[in-house]
Amino acid sequence: MNVRFGYGSPHDIRATADILRLAEQADRDGLDLFSLSDHPYLPDLLDPYATLAFVLGRTSRISALANVTNLPLRPAPVLARTASSLTALSGGRFVLGLGAGGAWDKIESMGVPRVRPAEAVEAFEQAMILVRRLSGGGPAVTDPYHGVTALAPSQLPAPPIWTGSNGPRSLAATGRQADGWIPGHAADWLSERYRESRPIIDEAALSVGRKPADVATIYNFPGRITAQPLDRVRDEAGRWIGGSPAQWVEELTGAVLDHGAAGFILFPQGSDSFETTLSRWSQEVAPAVRAAVS
Repeated sequence: MNVRFGYGSPHDIRATADILRLAEQADRDGLDLFSLSDHPYLPDLLDPYATLAFVLGRTSRISALANVTNLPLRPAPVLARTASSLTALSGGRFVLGLGAGGAWDKIESMGVPRVRPAEAVEAFEQAMILVRRLSGGGPAVTDPYHGVTALAPSQLPAPPIWTGSNGPRSLAATGRQADGWIPGHAADWLSERYRESRPIIDEAALSVGRKPADVATIYNFPGRITAQPLDRVRDEAGRWIGGSPAQWVEELTGAVLDHGAAGFILFPQGSDSFETTLSRWSQEVAPAVRAAVS
């Protein structure tokens, strides 16, 4: 069973040396994913695509993911070419994270007109379709939705597409088109959001002849990794707080075996340094969970 372990990187433009050092550490320690958010309207955050390319060039094993791409700010035909380039340059170590777009006031501040939610979801699904059509060779693509005319596909296969869907329409699009789903708001397998959302994905997948298992669930997962066990690992609302490496291993092993979790992207919390938490994640938690579920 291939369970993927990654982390959400710091993204302050003033901390580039630390960001690159942590990525190289994660690569050496065998983590699977480096991820970075996409908020180009914020001036002091690194652009994820520039950063992903730089990190992939400095590493040899770890894959990279924008968690998730703000589609209204990155036109789908250009995004398809970016995906092909990153896939080629990294030897296949790129995952296309994709979202329909949020924070529309900020998106509008960058000159992109606001659209209705239904239009944003249609653009989201059409982008996934176009990325695949512009990959893997074949005849030239004409796509009236995007205004594309006789555009030759890349010879490379499309990267895996993971979405950050939340609403029913975008969840259904995920079921029809995507390879993975990252539940929003750091929801986990015990949450009401997951229980209500995952059936929509599964039903949509079945409606187009896919299997629900074709869409993996990968969790953004904040929490502390402490040296000593905690008295409780979830708060009163049922959200994960964290615990010792052994407590994490027990929780995540259950998530994989009992709930079908396919991966976890850690967002470190607490007072320990990012480096310390990342080391515990990569050297203690991830190997033990992989061994337990193999």
